Amino acid sequence: MPRRMILAVALVGAVSLLCWQTTQGARDQDEVMELYGLFVDAVEQVESNYVRPVNRRELFENAINGMLSELDPYSSYYNSSQLRQFNRQIEGSFGGIGITVNVDPGSGRLKVVAPMVGTPAYRAGILAGDLILEIDGQSTEGIRIDKAVDLLQGRTGTSVTMKVLHPRNPKPVDVTITRATIELPSVLGDIRKPDDTWDYMFDKENKIGYVRVTSFIRRTAEELKKALDELKSQGMRGLVLDLRDNPGGLLSAAVEISDLFVEDGVIVSTKGRNTVDKVFKAKKDATFTGFPMAVLVNGGSASASEIVSACLQDDNRAEIIGQRSFGKGSVQNIIELEDGNSVLKLTVQTYHRRSGKNIHRFKNAKESDDWGVLPNPGLEVKLTSDQYVSWALARRDRDLLSSANPPSQDPKAKDESKDQNEKKDPSAKTDQPEKKDPSEKKDGAGREPGKIPALKDLQLEKALSVVREKLKAADAKDKDKDKGEAKPATDGQSKAEKA
Repeated sequence: MPRRMILAVALVGAVSLLCWQTTQGARDQDEVMELYGLFVDAVEQVESNYVRPVNRRELFENAINGMLSELDPYSSYYNSSQLRQFNRQIEGSFGGIGITVNVDPGSGRLKVVAPMVGTPAYRAGILAGDLILEIDGQSTEGIRIDKAVDLLQGRTGTSVTMKVLHPRNPKPVDVTITRATIELPSVLGDIRKPDDTWDYMFDKENKIGYVRVTSFIRRTAEELKKALDELKSQGMRGLVLDLRDNPGGLLSAAVEISDLFVEDGVIVSTKGRNTVDKVFKAKKDATFTGFPMAVLVNGGSASASEIVSACLQDDNRAEIIGQRSFGKGSVQNIIELEDGNSVLKLTVQTYHRRSGKNIHRFKNAKESDDWGVLPNPGLEVKLTSDQYVSWALARRDRDLLSSANPPSQDPKAKDESKDQNEKKDPSAKTDQPEKKDPSEKKDGAGREPGKIPALKDLQLEKALSVVREKLKAADAKDKDKDKGEAKPATDGQSKAEKA
């Protein structure tokens, strides 16, 4: 074909494409205007004819939220007041009862992902998996997350009453909780020491530490490093990292925490339709390596906790023990709207683990599909509903011991006080048992003062056994190495030594 003909064909093709694009653009614009007109007409009809007067702003905001709720449970609209509440939560301090919630896809009701340790909801016995059927008499059927949060949060000292259906109970119960300023310590140990700090060394004989991360807020990585430094100074040889019932939080916190344990490679990557894909890699200066490690997860482990557990699993840095995680692997961006006082929290990406596998559980996903974080082969420890509830309540009682029993006075001060009393009244010194006020016999939770509640934790027991076996194997290897390096003494050497 002559060159002139080729150019002519190319020109005709380009013009045709331009015309198609122009036509297609015009059609798209016409459709948009048609839909806008439809929406405006619907709003006007509601304003004019609804049985009761409506607030126009609320009408529009509800319309926005309705649009977003059809996308996924995590996209939402925040007006100015809701935005302030959201920011306080991210910072780790806000007014409310202390639970993370989601919409249960099966029932359409509000579901507790996890209670936050030490909060009013936690003390009231609210558990992961509970369904909240009503909030102050208002049904939660079809409720939006932002609306639910708005109902649950409020001024410190005020109360909220919820109708709650516990997983193992056939009938719902009414639970009234007094709101408080929620301060979120995100790194906890097993029991509190007398000075109200946490004891992180669980197995003192084998030097195995135990650290719980309950959420991922701005200071979590710093808090965790401090706890690990303390354990390291005590000679830690192994670690159990507990991420059960951790609903997640900041992606940046998950990356920082993963980087504490892995020396190189990908931590997590994010991919979206209209965003730049990102790959977060370890900085090759991991602080806490060289010891066996186990990570505990369950169905309440979501989002950032799944990033950490997946990274440590794919790196072979830790064994994952427990039950399959929640499957929340989406990233929300905060997009400011034109009014300057409201934002969209919009799902723009999903994140993927080092292996490339998906974490997010998409709508209509099956149990056989690839989502969440699964325990390592042979390390799944399933709990029945009753076992989970028993563990959660025992865990709560163990956490609340310090709050119910504040640190006692300095022993020296007590002795001095006793001496003073005896000087004033010689008869005070007696061999008879000291009479106690009946109110002092038990704490606010009905426990004997100073008595640590027992904790039956099958998943933790499994994690400890795994770490102990790894330590035992490492010790045996070191002994064999030492034997192999020892040289048998010759006769000449023996004689020299004897001389």
